[in-house]
Amino acid sequence: MKIVIAGAGSVGSHLAKMLSREEQDITLIDTDTERLATIDANYNLLTINGNPTSFQVLQQAHVEGCDLFIAVMPHETRNLMACAIANSLGAKKTVARVDNFEYKMPAHKDFFASLGVADVIYPEYLAALEIITALEHNWVRNWFELHDGELIIVGVKIRDNAPIIGMQLKELAMTHHSFHVAAIKRNHETIFPRGDDYIRPNDIVYFASRRENVDKLVDICGKVYRPIRDIMIMGGSRIAIRLVHMVGDKYNFKIIETDRDLCVQLSQKCPQAEIINADARDIDTLKEEGISSADAFIALAESSEANILTCLSAKEFGVIKTIAEVENLQFISEAENLNIGTIVNKKLLASSRIFQILLDTDTSTSRCLAMADAEVAEIVAREGSRITRAPVKDLRLSRDMTIAGLIRDGHGSLVTGNTLIQPGDHVVVFCLNGVIHTVEKLFS
Repeated sequence: MKIVIAGAGSVGSHLAKMLSREEQDITLIDTDTERLATIDANYNLLTINGNPTSFQVLQQAHVEGCDLFIAVMPHETRNLMACAIANSLGAKKTVARVDNFEYKMPAHKDFFASLGVADVIYPEYLAALEIITALEHNWVRNWFELHDGELIIVGVKIRDNAPIIGMQLKELAMTHHSFHVAAIKRNHETIFPRGDDYIRPNDIVYFASRRENVDKLVDICGKVYRPIRDIMIMGGSRIAIRLVHMVGDKYNFKIIETDRDLCVQLSQKCPQAEIINADARDIDTLKEEGISSADAFIALAESSEANILTCLSAKEFGVIKTIAEVENLQFISEAENLNIGTIVNKKLLASSRIFQILLDTDTSTSRCLAMADAEVAEIVAREGSRITRAPVKDLRLSRDMTIAGLIRDGHGSLVTGNTLIQPGDHVVVFCLNGVIHTVEKLFS
């Protein structure tokens, strides 16, 4: 597929790197020559130095033949304009990053379509959705629903009291259970386990299960589900505002923000929340504002380091659920090893959403999740493909991937070594970043 990305900022650069590793035909446009030079030297893609809202520059990028045009520049007006121009030049599909939730409303979809913008992405909205999911399923690190919830993937950090610790996966396979261990994040490495692997304390284990059986994982992982009502937020960001608006009066929110002027705006935009002008990084402030009685703490400051450290402080006060926005990708692996909880990263969320948008262009694959060093793909098995020729145990699959489950005739089921994948099955695959194109060959 030919994909043109306008904007080499944090989101655009991350997308370009991920997609280029999967052997897509990527062109990246930006006005910053130094930023482009760094990317051009290390990744297999084409870079063009120029203004993405210029007809001449977009013609140079050959947008008339591209399958997808993605505009992720800092200013939404430029993104919308770039998409409109790309559409007029013949781009098959355009996606614009926006900063205004109003643009996401279904009532305005036809208007943007008339401008040539097929879809819009609002990363802060995606982050708020992720946080809501984390609050509703507060015993897990990650919760992903695939194929309308027919299969659910949960990432759980295993504590010392978990009954599953020390058990070999082949022993587990001999017991009656309703889940499949798809992957293990151990220290800084994602492992796709085999039968002789053990589950250890502090592993983040990714389980596949059906919705009706997910709750059974709570006990075997040594977890306890506790209802959440009182939430403290550090930072009055757009994510915080969107979160408060989306959940209504389901939770009691207290937002702590250092900027006094922003606090005035927050009191107008979020009248149902209590707004405090203070510094939540200060331990005394947390004590004074009742951190010990909070059920959840959400750190949404601009600094990833501050968010991580403040969540650790909240945990020491006994907070049930902590959530940290960590935008520095290099910090995610370290943060996952700490006792923080859920990590939110807008770049990864935007990437996952764009992967889903790609489904409309390439119906063979629905990428559902992008993690720091791995991804989940939902791939349709084709007639005569290698993946359908023998039971899973006899396929000699690469250790860079594992099959988590499948959807057949609209119903989800787990996969064992004896499972024979059939043409038309939607197969859920975990794989390391950069190998999805190799995995896809098994299904085509």
